[in-house]
Amino acid sequence: MSSSRIIIVGGGAAGFFAAIACAEAAPKSEVVIFEKSVQFLSKVRISGGGRCNVTHACFEPRELTKRYPRGERALIAPFHRFQTSDTVAWFESRGVKLKTESDGRMFPTTDSSQTIIECLTRAAREAGVQLRNNCGVESVIKVGEQFHLTLSNGESLVCDQLLLATGGCRTAALGQLAISLGHTLEAPVPSLFTFHVEAEWLRALAGVSVESAEVSVPGAGLRERGPLLVTHWGLSGPSILRLSAWGARALHERNYQFTLHVNWLPHLNAETLGSQLDSRRKAQPAKLIINAPVAPLSARLWEALVLASGIPRDTRWSALSRTAQHELTQQLLRSEFHVTGKSLNKDEFVTCGGVRLNEVDFKTMESRRCAGLYFAGEVLDIDGITGGFNFQSAWTTGWIAGGALAEKAVAIAKD
Repeated sequence: MSSSRIIIVGGGAAGFFAAIACAEAAPKSEVVIFEKSVQFLSKVRISGGGRCNVTHACFEPRELTKRYPRGERALIAPFHRFQTSDTVAWFESRGVKLKTESDGRMFPTTDSSQTIIECLTRAAREAGVQLRNNCGVESVIKVGEQFHLTLSNGESLVCDQLLLATGGCRTAALGQLAISLGHTLEAPVPSLFTFHVEAEWLRALAGVSVESAEVSVPGAGLRERGPLLVTHWGLSGPSILRLSAWGARALHERNYQFTLHVNWLPHLNAETLGSQLDSRRKAQPAKLIINAPVAPLSARLWEALVLASGIPRDTRWSALSRTAQHELTQQLLRSEFHVTGKSLNKDEFVTCGGVRLNEVDFKTMESRRCAGLYFAGEVLDIDGITGGFNFQSAWTTGWIAGGALAEKAVAIAKD
């Protein structure tokens, strides 16, 4: 066995990035990626609806860390070493150009995740990384300075350094390798999910989107503003996904049963909205209320909100009472819904939880509990909001871990 064999468990974004960084910096070392499923980079493949949301156009490290409900402080130093601009440069140097969309998300100009998969696979092979799919690591023990691994096919291997990049610990069992080597897991709970709402009038609006709405959970200190999408099961869109990320633990504790407020017109306060409604009463007294939407609400959404506030379909502006106007204002600025459950966002399926951050040295991504053991990506208790942030933390932690693995591998080879 080579004295500088490095095994990486997990063939996702973080695992590949670490393997490439390590193999390029320590070309004489043996670097092997083990992936338990048939396919490498499966999450990269489906991300962003098959386009792969590689990162986000936020180029200031401290500002970037504010997009992580878990991991904000731990990522400050790593992002000063490898951040968004480094990710863009890394891919461009390998022939993959990225573009920025209006919301800041960055995608390959080809709009195909296959471009990213081919780039990472090619870079790994050119660096000499061995790729073994359909072969997981079942167990590992540390014997002296080495790790003894048992694979799912019954094979046994020994290595000097081990990187766990197994992805989100959606159940404690998925973090068992880390636990067996002395680590503690923060309890895994879902992050980035959509809300089930039973209100029939809302579900009837499936497909309607609002460019900017404010959503909040009373009593939980959760509030987000951004695009909102009505679905056949309830509510989704970036504002909901961000709210679920920041509220992952609080909403889990509520068993995903809670009250949600939606402000459909967050750019208006009650006084300004009242003035607009008064103006319509004076300017269009004979017009049906349901036929005169307040911008930027669509006609379909406006009609539903008017009816949901208790105003009959045939009511004209001249007949709108003060009490009815107050109810309409409340519905527009604070619709109240009872959330009855959640659905995971299939493009992201991010987990809140993982290896405790104080058990890892973020200068190297090496374990503080077990020398020679490293971590990268979502196996750590780090998760970002939707928009490319989870991939960015995977690239960063993978790159740092790969560099540290290479440095130690070179030192081992000299001994």
